[in-house]
Amino acid sequence: MILLAACAAICAAQSGPLSGLSNLSDAVSKRASSADPSGGNADWIEIKPHATATLADIHGAGSIRHIWFTINSPSPFHLRELVLRIYWDGETEPSVEVPVGDFFGTGFEYEDVPGGHRGQKYQSWWSLPITVQDRAMNCYFEMPFGSEARVTLTNDGSQDVPNLYFHIDYLQFPDAQRTAGQGRFHAQWHHELTRAVPEAESGGKNVDGKHNYVLMDARGRGQYVGTILNVFGRSTGWWGEGDDMFFIDGDTARATINGTGMEDYFNNAWMFQGEYSYPFTGYSQKGNRDWTGSHTMYRFHIQDPIYFQKSLRATIEHGHANVREDEYTSIAFWYQTEPHQALMPLPPVEQRLPTSFWKVQKMEQNLPN
Repeated sequence: MILLAACAAICAAQSGPLSGLSNLSDAVSKRASSADPSGGNADWIEIKPHATATLADIHGAGSIRHIWFTINSPSPFHLRELVLRIYWDGETEPSVEVPVGDFFGTGFEYEDVPGGHRGQKYQSWWSLPITVQDRAMNCYFEMPFGSEARVTLTNDGSQDVPNLYFHIDYLQFPDAQRTAGQGRFHAQWHHELTRAVPEAESGGKNVDGKHNYVLMDARGRGQYVGTILNVFGRSTGWWGEGDDMFFIDGDTARATINGTGMEDYFNNAWMFQGEYSYPFTGYSQKGNRDWTGSHTMYRFHIQDPIYFQKSLRATIEHGHANVREDEYTSIAFWYQTEPHQALMPLPPVEQRLPTSFWKVQKMEQNLPN
């Protein structure tokens, strides 16, 4: 009887993704959206070139639980031109600063667009925290705040965005104590043309991660919860032998956590065989068979967050011992205490496109170099 009672207590304490739905709460459910305030059907907002739209400006304690976007824009580059920023608790530096397409893992595959040119393609995929279905983009990450949340979208392009539809679903709490012990959500974009490290220089070995591609570098206390990575292969051959290396709380000589290969970090093996989307991991966009072109993969640390007490430097090799030159674009997702150190500066819009793609577009449109 004692054993049965103990088992019952353990089972009662276990939680799952649906276990909290029956819990009652004093939270108030709210939404900021593009709904037509007149009651008509013009349920969108327009964003002019170089303008910033404030999508939500919430005061008091609460938690964003869902973000939905769908966008109509004539620009073939609008997924990189539109920048999502989120600010917590009155801070002037954003905790999220990401081109909107990359935040939702669209990668950088081409498709034909009106005008006879090529543009960035919406790529459908799904995971537990983020989904994209055709042109509908959804995020379900929990985003708590103590006194204020401000969400903006900036159009860095040269054309109007005629129709931006959005929902930002959130909870409001009666006091800030509800979120006092919670980390604030952060997301950072990075884009780099990697430099090959000659084997004569590295000896074919890499322990300190000096030349690794950097996903994020943060100070404070928190946990790392996800990576979306796009590799734009610039030459033939497998680029996936790079190890993930996480340097925790000041470690520099050797990574605290060291992986065994890029596809291993994204929970696959023996190279990626084909596109797939699972709740925590996926290879959502497959480029060319010779490994050139655009390849997108993701890994969410939902069951295994990477905790840090003072700092975290999250990196990954570009080829074994960094021998490859390819274009990398990534989003790092994490929670941490505030204030945070400033994110890596977001480059101008003309520097956000893959270099090879931008050169092709310049030739097609007779743009100056």
